[in-house]
Amino acid sequence: MLAIRMQRKGRAHSPTYRIVVQEAQRHPLSGRVVAEVGNYNPETKALTLDKKLVEKYLSNGAQPSTRVAFILKKNGVKLPKWVKLAPVKKATAKHADKLRKNQPKEEAPAEAEAPAEEVADSAEA
Repeated sequence: MLAIRMQRKGRAHSPTYRIVVQEAQRHPLSGRVVAEVGNYNPETKALTLDKKLVEKYLSNGAQPSTRVAFILKKNGVKLPKWVKLAPVKKATAKHADKLRKNQPKEEAPAEAEAPAEEVADSAEA
C-alpha cells in the first residue's frame, strides 16, 4: 500500500518538507521514495504541488496522511470519498470555573456607600 506523506528536510529549526509517495511500511526518512509530488515550507506557507500526479496516486489507492490530506483539500485537490479527514478540534479551558470571567461578580461593599449618604445628610442639616 502506498502512502502520501511529508518527508522532513532542511536544517535545524528551519524545516521544509517534501511531499512524497512511498510504501506505507517504510519510515519517511528511509530514502526509498516512489515519487516526489511537491514541496511545503511551513514558515512561508509556500507549496508547490503536481496536482495531476497526486490525483493519479489517490485514484490508485494511495492513502494521504492527515496533514497532507488537509493541505491537499485546502489547495483544491479533489480527495476520494474514502479519505478520512481529521476532526476539527475545539479549544477548551481545562479549568473553566477558575477563569475570571466565570467568577461571580462582586458587588460594591455597602460600607463604602454609607459614608457618602451620611456626608450628604450632614450637609443638609
